Amino acid sequence: MIPTLTGGLDPSELGVTLTHEHIFVLNAELMVNFPSRFPADELVDRAVRYLEEVKASGVDTIVDLTVMGTGRNIPLVKRVAERTNVNVIVATGWYTYHEAPAFANLNGPGRLLGGPDPLTEIFVRDIVEGVDDTGVKAGVLKFAADRYGITDGVFYIMQAVADAHLETGAPIFTHSDPNQRNGLDQQDYLEKRGVDLSRVVIGHSGDTADIDYLRRIADRGSFLGMDRFGLEARLPYDQRIETVAKLCELGYASQMVLATDSSAYSMNFPDDARQARLPRWRAPEVMNSVVPDLRKCGVPDDDIDTMMTANPFRILDTTHRSKE
Repeated sequence: MIPTLTGGLDPSELGVTLTHEHIFVLNAELMVNFPSRFPADELVDRAVRYLEEVKASGVDTIVDLTVMGTGRNIPLVKRVAERTNVNVIVATGWYTYHEAPAFANLNGPGRLLGGPDPLTEIFVRDIVEGVDDTGVKAGVLKFAADRYGITDGVFYIMQAVADAHLETGAPIFTHSDPNQRNGLDQQDYLEKRGVDLSRVVIGHSGDTADIDYLRRIADRGSFLGMDRFGLEARLPYDQRIETVAKLCELGYASQMVLATDSSAYSMNFPDDARQARLPRWRAPEVMNSVVPDLRKCGVPDDDIDTMMTANPFRILDTTHRSKE
């Protein structure tokens, strides 16, 4: 069974899946210190309406890759999931481009205070036992590397994610920066650790139209996260469509997944700014716009089904994978 916010899900019921989305992107310190500015009931109502749109578009499941560092709040998103028909799989990990949290810089193998790695312990517990007393288990792992590359802090997170994966078998999703080509660096490290690269999704691969770079990642077995449709500042929508269509033509549909990396509510993008600058950056757009536009480019329905249904199943169904 695949863990979701509302219980175990039979893998056969995953259906059409967006593999890199968010319900909320928050700042935990602001939420704790200024709760009146972010009324929980209003946030939940808003997210329910958003996921109802996602469901109406034809999506059955989302992977919510909000982890610590981006305001993960399991009790809050659980309230949302209990009022919708969208399956929501949550992640564990830590989001940083540079520094790890102070406790992780000080504690762990080879660090000032030594001892076991507290991050690994947290990630494994989230997957095996559940997130604190919420009853919710994380289904996937996540780490990030961006324009600063693999700093010491980023390395500590990567190390803990690899450790947790090797202990639990949970798939790994990354945030990468194709402009730095660091998806390849992520693969190098994970491969050295003994991670099967076919259990890894290199996120934000869709931020580039560099076919050679994308093929290098896919040829090593990892999935390409073509997961920021609508985020025009990174790569225009039409180029994203053309890149996916070209990769399908080259035979790589079996190694791509689609999503938007958007959210029902984000503290980082005020509503007015998002509507003015990024009007198509919404999860319902995958089925409402992206899929029809891929068809117009000649992508066959079999390839679309592979990217939207079969590939998420291969990534998320750890029981199925272990029998191969």
